[in-house]
Amino acid sequence: MGSMDSGPPPWPWKDSLSEVARSVWAKHDYDSDGWLPLYRHMADSAFVAGRLWDEWLPRQARDVIGVALPNSSEDARRLAVWLAATHDIGKATPAFACQVEHLADDMRAHGLDMPLQKQMADRRLAPHGLAGQLILGEWLAERHTWRERDTNQFAVIAGGHHGLPPSNTAIMDVENRPALLRTPGSADVWKRVQFELLDTAASATGVDERLSEWRTVKLPQTAQVLLTALVITADWIASNADYFPYFPGERSNDPERSEEAWRLLDLPRQWEPHEPGGTAAELFAERFELPEGAVIRPVQEQAVQAARSMAGAGLMIIEAPMGEGKTEAALAVAEIFAARTGAGGCFVALPTMATSNAMFARFTHWLDRLPGMPEEAASIFLAHSKAHLNKEFSSYLGGGPRLATDTDRDCEGAPGGAALVAHRWLRGRKKGMLASFSVGTIDQLLFASLKSRHLALRHLAMAGKVVIIDEAHAYDTYMNTYLDRALAWLGRYGVPVVILSATLPAGRRRELAQAYTGARGRGPAEQTYEEIGRASAYPLITIAEPGAAPCLYTPEASGRATDVRIEPLDDDLATLTTRLERELADGGCALVIRNTVARVHETAAHLREHFGEELVTVAHSRFLDLDRAARDEQLLREYGPPAKVADLGGKRPDRHIVVASQVVEQSLDVDFDLLITDLAPVDLVLQRMGRLHRHPRGPEQSERPPRLRTAHCLVTGVDWTETPPRPVRGSRTVYGEYPLLRSLAVLRSHLEARTDSERTLRLPDHISPLVQAAYRTAETMTEIAPPDWEQALTEARTAQEVKQADKATRARTFLLDPAARDGRAVVGWVDAGVGEADDSQSGKAQVRDTGESLEVLVARRTADGSLTTVPWLTEERGGLSLPTESVPEAAAARALAASGLRLPYQFTVTGLMIDRTIAELETDLVEAWQTKDAHWIAGELVLFLDEDNRAELAGYKLHYTESDGLEVTRAE
Repeated sequence: MGSMDSGPPPWPWKDSLSEVARSVWAKHDYDSDGWLPLYRHMADSAFVAGRLWDEWLPRQARDVIGVALPNSSEDARRLAVWLAATHDIGKATPAFACQVEHLADDMRAHGLDMPLQKQMADRRLAPHGLAGQLILGEWLAERHTWRERDTNQFAVIAGGHHGLPPSNTAIMDVENRPALLRTPGSADVWKRVQFELLDTAASATGVDERLSEWRTVKLPQTAQVLLTALVITADWIASNADYFPYFPGERSNDPERSEEAWRLLDLPRQWEPHEPGGTAAELFAERFELPEGAVIRPVQEQAVQAARSMAGAGLMIIEAPMGEGKTEAALAVAEIFAARTGAGGCFVALPTMATSNAMFARFTHWLDRLPGMPEEAASIFLAHSKAHLNKEFSSYLGGGPRLATDTDRDCEGAPGGAALVAHRWLRGRKKGMLASFSVGTIDQLLFASLKSRHLALRHLAMAGKVVIIDEAHAYDTYMNTYLDRALAWLGRYGVPVVILSATLPAGRRRELAQAYTGARGRGPAEQTYEEIGRASAYPLITIAEPGAAPCLYTPEASGRATDVRIEPLDDDLATLTTRLERELADGGCALVIRNTVARVHETAAHLREHFGEELVTVAHSRFLDLDRAARDEQLLREYGPPAKVADLGGKRPDRHIVVASQVVEQSLDVDFDLLITDLAPVDLVLQRMGRLHRHPRGPEQSERPPRLRTAHCLVTGVDWTETPPRPVRGSRTVYGEYPLLRSLAVLRSHLEARTDSERTLRLPDHISPLVQAAYRTAETMTEIAPPDWEQALTEARTAQEVKQADKATRARTFLLDPAARDGRAVVGWVDAGVGEADDSQSGKAQVRDTGESLEVLVARRTADGSLTTVPWLTEERGGLSLPTESVPEAAAARALAASGLRLPYQFTVTGLMIDRTIAELETDLVEAWQTKDAHWIAGELVLFLDEDNRAELAGYKLHYTESDGLEVTRAE
């Protein structure tokens, strides 16, 4: 095995091959007419796979493959290198080789006869991956006496190396057309060359002496998927002519060819974690910038102890109040888990881009203090579609876009402490998540259970990491269907998972644990899972490991508590104004949360008439990307923790009102003196209360205005005169009526109370009881509400159940199957899938039940017809010229690309409306921008505003202001 350190030596790949075998080509570039023979690409791919295995693939992922093989890790490495070497054997077929005539002619001259390309009308039925799968299977059966059915679990890696494992139908189509693999009349020559190349690969990679023992191996589907992903990665790198030049050219011989390629790639090594010693308090002091005098919280200490008690990979669920340091606990646990399992990185999944951005800075600060990081640099990635707008992530971007391109003619679509770097190769929607450390939206994890092209790469990205899922309560039935299936696969891979929530229903806790462990509801452990589903302690830590009974830990509360007085407020703008005037008489900062943007605008307009423009700020999702980022920063600069306000050079206003949508629920660490909120499901009401008196301001809040030193939450958005009280229409549309009525039912005793003490919620003490009461299954409606609510509750529950059943059914359409029995090939693994999956809005719609959405870039058209970026953008990005006859300058193109705006529901309510909207936007298409030189903006729809920042679109009037974002009204 010593010769494997630098890949196979050159002579087996060329010197032992016949002239006819050397004539088979694999790569060709039409522009330069450069080419590569198949044996050279086989050697290059084998070398890269060996280096990836040795220097890049984490032990946690390697073990998934090694555990299935007789000689474990040694066999696993040989297998990976051999599969990389043989993945393109299907190119030694007439169906592939006929595509470049002069190269085909040379092969014909060596006895490999084949028709002209135009004479092979059905050649696309035999893409070279599928052809390779059949040839490799045949070789294993004939040369090494394997049973045909046992070959598929290995040969399918060749079949799936372009992202889609073949279907049974596709296999039969080729089997019925043998002339696609070997031309009649010279079939013997074709077969002899195919087998010669495979014999050489087996000898060069050292598997020829192992194949007899591997005949009885039952390769788990998890191992098949990871091997496929590793081969894809090796192939993409080996296909890059910048690293591995085509013939004729420089560096055609080893070892200089392969060693120089690896040096140029400069792929960051993975993290090599070591289990931290010492106490939990010492670990936190070393990893996190704790305030002076800070003491580790009980939930953090218990999480570390629980992680240390676990035998191997498992699931930990941490439930604790907002602000208890759950994130730091999860990162500390991740370090312990990674050391135990050999993970090479960590992924933190969050509900939204805003929460992901907020987490990214905290994550990088942790990485700066993390031992075991590679000396040169560790790769990092911010995984969402607006990552380029994040200033911190942009600072890690270095080097040019040296991407591996695929020149295979029958492939549809080409791929595109220590220092941290967003490595140039580990970017893009297919490869970005392969970076060691990543933060991103939950979609990145949900995509792992969506049948889609190159799904194996998504599995490889997760299989070598510890996965942290934050805000686990934030997902609906549709998303949870994908999340549970993703957890099932993570459990099979042995990926440690940490789930965080402040408001997790007990039934959902049990579902998450059973999804990960695969517990089926039978056996002695089932009673323990029932206990998990009934546990009401808070804080609570749940441990679940496959094959073992789950455990519950009940750390003490930290002692931090906030009393919140809660009362109803009529849904009337005049009433709201009067109450705010009274509560803010001595100053103070109030947050008004509305459930729809329309209510945000309506409320803000009314309040400004009374309080003045300067005292009312708006925050919601209908701002340009750059404006939204600036608004978030402004909120932190004024309402963030005192230290953050000071760092940003801000100042908390003496008297101010922020009217916001749900965007302030989770993503921003902001603190207000008074909260007025539309009714929402109780867990979200509690999240919103987390923005109330979030940080100490003087002893016993003495720095707040006197009448606001007790936290006060007013609940509105409800007609309180009806029985039961009826939430406003917009709230019912967003959340459904049943969760809102259940929320009212559990809050009713406080909302209807006569005294302040009865109206008071103590947080966190009330969090779990309220959440569990709101989400538990009720046998009768009278258990949870007065008798005169029964009919309304029953009707709302029936509607909710129908809606949830529909969501679950639709989610299963493209849902990946669970891992099948060991030895069953992943043939047809993603049949009937969605094609490509990405984190665009259309991609997210595949794993979120959000329906269609349209995003536009926003620019200005002046009176003379010239185009510019909108004028108010900061950092010299406003008012930049956008010529229509040429590609805009890079700065202008980037500024336009950062001016994205998602259109509201009015434009996507029906398919006809979507088509009309797109058609009208396309009338303004600028042809000069639709080129690769304008990659920032090519293919994007652009909405042009006039000099008053107005436009008309699909029967609606649009008005955009820097202060209020986009407002939409129906055209007359």
